[in-house]
Amino acid sequence: MFYRLLSIVGRQRASPGWQNWSSARNSASAAEAHSMALPTQAQVVICGGGIMGTSVAYHLSKMGWKDIVLLEQGRLAAGSTRFCAGILSTARHLTIEQKMADYSNKLYHQLEQETGIQTGYTRTGSIFLAQTQDRLISLKRINARLNVIGIPSEIISPKKVAELHHLLNVHDLVGAMHVPEDAVVSSADVALALASAASQNGVQIYDRTSVLHVMVKKGQVTGVETDKGQIECQYFVNCAGQWAYELGLSNEEPVSIPLHACEHFYLLTRPLETPLQSSTPTIVDADGRIYIRNWQGGILSGGFEKNPKPIFTEGKNQLEIQNLQEDWDHFEPLLSSLLRRMPELETLEIMKLVNCPETFTPDMRCIMGESPAVQGYFVLAGMNSAGLSFGGGAGKYLAEWMVHGYPSENVWELDLKRFGALQSSRTFLRHRVMEVMPLMYDLKVPRWDFQTGRQLRTSPLYDRLDAQGARWMEKHGFERPKYFVPPDKDLLALEQSKTFYKPDWFDIVESEVKCCKEAVCVIDMSSFTKFEITSTGDQALEVLQYLFSNDLDVPVGHIVHTGMLNEGGGYENDCSIARLNKRSFFMISPTDQQVHCWAWLKKHMPEDSNLLLEDVTWKYTALNLIGPRAVDVLSELSYAPMTPDHFPSLFCKEMSVGYANGIRVMSMTHTGEPGFMLYIPIEYALHVYNEVMSVGQKYGIRNAGYYALRSLRIEKFFAFWGQDINNLTTPLECGRESRVKLEKGMDFIGRDALLLQKQNGVYKRLTMFILDDHDTDLDLWPWWGEPIYRNGQYVGKTTSSAYSYSLERHVCLGFVHSFSEDTGEELVVTADFINRGEYEIDIAGHRFQARAKLYPVASLFTQKRRKDDMELSDLHGK
Repeated sequence: MFYRLLSIVGRQRASPGWQNWSSARNSASAAEAHSMALPTQAQVVICGGGIMGTSVAYHLSKMGWKDIVLLEQGRLAAGSTRFCAGILSTARHLTIEQKMADYSNKLYHQLEQETGIQTGYTRTGSIFLAQTQDRLISLKRINARLNVIGIPSEIISPKKVAELHHLLNVHDLVGAMHVPEDAVVSSADVALALASAASQNGVQIYDRTSVLHVMVKKGQVTGVETDKGQIECQYFVNCAGQWAYELGLSNEEPVSIPLHACEHFYLLTRPLETPLQSSTPTIVDADGRIYIRNWQGGILSGGFEKNPKPIFTEGKNQLEIQNLQEDWDHFEPLLSSLLRRMPELETLEIMKLVNCPETFTPDMRCIMGESPAVQGYFVLAGMNSAGLSFGGGAGKYLAEWMVHGYPSENVWELDLKRFGALQSSRTFLRHRVMEVMPLMYDLKVPRWDFQTGRQLRTSPLYDRLDAQGARWMEKHGFERPKYFVPPDKDLLALEQSKTFYKPDWFDIVESEVKCCKEAVCVIDMSSFTKFEITSTGDQALEVLQYLFSNDLDVPVGHIVHTGMLNEGGGYENDCSIARLNKRSFFMISPTDQQVHCWAWLKKHMPEDSNLLLEDVTWKYTALNLIGPRAVDVLSELSYAPMTPDHFPSLFCKEMSVGYANGIRVMSMTHTGEPGFMLYIPIEYALHVYNEVMSVGQKYGIRNAGYYALRSLRIEKFFAFWGQDINNLTTPLECGRESRVKLEKGMDFIGRDALLLQKQNGVYKRLTMFILDDHDTDLDLWPWWGEPIYRNGQYVGKTTSSAYSYSLERHVCLGFVHSFSEDTGEELVVTADFINRGEYEIDIAGHRFQARAKLYPVASLFTQKRRKDDMELSDLHGK
């Protein structure tokens, strides 16, 4: 069958009658602009005339910004936008991506009416096929999330699939997901329509104009240099697609934009004997690695192969993307998969195999936001083959970011500042995208890890821990231990175990948690972001009091849990700060906040030569000594009393441990369990670790990993930034009133918003849920993102979850909202509202009963036996 089709292809390739396929056209407005001289100044310059650049221009002009210039080095929509397959799909794993795609769908639907430009928008619906039960579970999880944000979808049988698309072979399917409002559209025409609307709103568009570099002065965008002259501007937006990386590096102050192009293939056929109707559903067969859509009565089909071909690593590119060379041998596995799924295509005549570059990012998420290095420099690029689906929504969020200072949704998962310069190595990007592209259709079970670009940032203890059975995960390029495999475990089986159910590491983590509670464990937490802020006078305290929500004017040696808030009162950062002396502070933040924190501090700190901010992350190895016997280990190593009377809770002191001096010892563990954090100058790390393990043997010491830490912190209701709280979460919404100095009369960023919220009430509350009727051994596990129902009504989603070995139940954290049944508007959420409801957690379509708990977080840090511990103990006894 395959060889017969290839013979047809061979005849076609030899035929002189081939015609290039292109849907891109020049707009009249662009042609007119091309003949005009560039303006000498503008408020905003956008580089890139594809769907991203035109979407940003469209939305900025809609929001009232008119002094905008859009520059395109070739013709409008002649880059990767021109070759886009035209599939608009809302079925995504991340909620923010679902919302972006849903907005794009609604925007494109009305764009033709708004602009008069035909975009080819056709609502076809999409069918996502499942050949395995695990794939079906993944679809059920997505389906549950789509439904609660208002996107219609349903799980259907193979028989229903055959009814919706009669050409499909369904014999190997176990089910599917149908999303009826997905669509197909001409991406180039969408870009032209957006450009036309933006032009009518005052945006000036110039094609065949190349940006050479962006001019920067004192860390601020001042203008752009083009091949046709300079334009002074306040804002620059890099929407240059596959060229965004090099354009970022060309600046006077380089901007790191980690993305890399791969070749992407799809074929086009002649119409079928009975042409497919325009409303024929799009098919995504991820297990077969292919997608299929109707194209002019025939088929457009491509996919994401296991062995992708990176391109332009050396920086070579084309002004306008021409069709790259065909490679039928490379496409053969995808073609075979297509013929298995649609056997009737065997004799169908193929017009062309299209090969065009697509850009991918190191974590399969697009890149948006402001550069941490250059103020006014914004980026929207790296769409991972979803540019059409995300274009409308991403352009809207970036425009909001520029106009209002922040987008209307939490976009941290897409923020440029989640990356550092370490992800911009060309070698790293080339190797990572070769893994990323196949992952687009690979089954992603919870807690999976990238395999490329590893061992980039490591603790000095890495080799020691690895030799003792550490299994590793990566965060912001830093290797962190997940758990430690005992010598008697089958390591190979454990590594290959991937499931939505009870994982094979369950017993291992249980033993680590038990040791943390009964003896003592060591967790290497060196990846935490660590800053020092010092001054010659009182400047450090004065600045930090304004930037942080809690009172930092505490005695030397005391530790304060606090965070930096934005003007809306939301957490830009969650951290602990130790006062080292009257003029010096030590700040500890989550690993992935290293770039974001630094940028926020530099943006808001005055330029004062007497004030110094230093990133000391690399200077210190951090060991978390958790458990009731931690005090014995440290006492023996330091010959100093470590009991609470001598070393109270939330206290920091420099002391000797073993032979090593200058160890910063802190009485906190980030888990609610007793113990100490040791911040060790890096040259002493191995010595201190060896001493701790040697002395700790008599107390039952062992290594532990982040999975144990996660279980401990969630059962103690410890929220983590980036998982449970973000820049749209205020302290009042997550029980952290005690971490805010509202009553002390001191001004700080976000204070006015919190005072107003305190007066009016909160519209969401972070809540703990304990699953009651859930069988840990047999039922699907909650991981994150599961819908929460109160009295049968959707009220929010889980943010994180873990199995509590103390409660012998699953515990989830998540926000509860209240909506009016009549109008749907949000209502104030009170403690009484939380406590009086009956709750269910939806795991892949199955609802499990759960009990809600609200705990005052302040009680977690007192010397006395914690209130929540007692409540949890009471609960365990019931």
